[in-house]
Amino acid sequence: MPRTIDEGFRDFLTKLTPSSYESEAAKKHRKSIEQCLKNKFNLRRFWRIGSFGNGTSISGHSDTDYMASMGDITENSNVYLQKLKNGLADRFPNTGVTVRCPAVKVPFGRLAKETIEVVPGDLRSTKPYYTYNIPNCTGGWMKTSPDAHNAYVQEVNSEYSSRVKPLIRYIKAWKYYRSVPISSFYLEMRVAKYCQGESSIIYPLDIEYFLRRMLRGELRKIQDPAGVSGYISPCSSPAKHDDAMSKLKTAVTRAENANRAKDDDDIKTAFEWWNKLYYYEFPSYYK
Repeated sequence: MPRTIDEGFRDFLTKLTPSSYESEAAKKHRKSIEQCLKNKFNLRRFWRIGSFGNGTSISGHSDTDYMASMGDITENSNVYLQKLKNGLADRFPNTGVTVRCPAVKVPFGRLAKETIEVVPGDLRSTKPYYTYNIPNCTGGWMKTSPDAHNAYVQEVNSEYSSRVKPLIRYIKAWKYYRSVPISSFYLEMRVAKYCQGESSIIYPLDIEYFLRRMLRGELRKIQDPAGVSGYISPCSSPAKHDDAMSKLKTAVTRAENANRAKDDDDIKTAFEWWNKLYYYEFPSYYK
């Protein structure tokens, strides 16, 4: 029996949403890492941030991010990351601990859900939200506030009848399935900001419109809509920016073709184009 486009996106969202098992697996190593940080550093607070913490993670692709509020940060951020990496590697010698700025990555297994990234933070203020300095990847520090960013996304999501977080997931799914080197944080903030200018959210159309807007703007930096982190960069290098732009151009064409096919009542062809956009991970036309 054929699916409608709406059914396709509904079933796709179910596929993208981590299972309860996956969510629990992501928490598995929290206590051991927290205890290590207490023993070796001046840990003040340790909590989950990122997509797993706010309902925008992608099943099989999103790792688990934790913020570690430290009381002993006095050095160059690159030096501190190395110090943090050494401390975690000493405790977990068989995991292949590495620095992946602004975090230290601890892969307890081969799957994304088994990978934990620890972001060290230096508390700078508590009002209106807790704000921290975290590594900026050039030796210095930059402001961030996971609480403020989560509150911003939640506010926009509530304003649009809980349709913003699914749109974020659809855009992130393209990033992961097509290996697009764009920051997940950038996409999350930019999708939320985009939605604030819309009267309603219609997933097939807004995926196309959002991707086209990024393409027309040449994937530029954006000001943090939560007003905390200054400018947010989409990519970590010019080479990655070029790669992302190339994949973005292709994605816009595929989304346009999918929506054009739907307008022509050629639903089967529309499904084929959505499948190409998502590297054949989108549900099939037939159930």
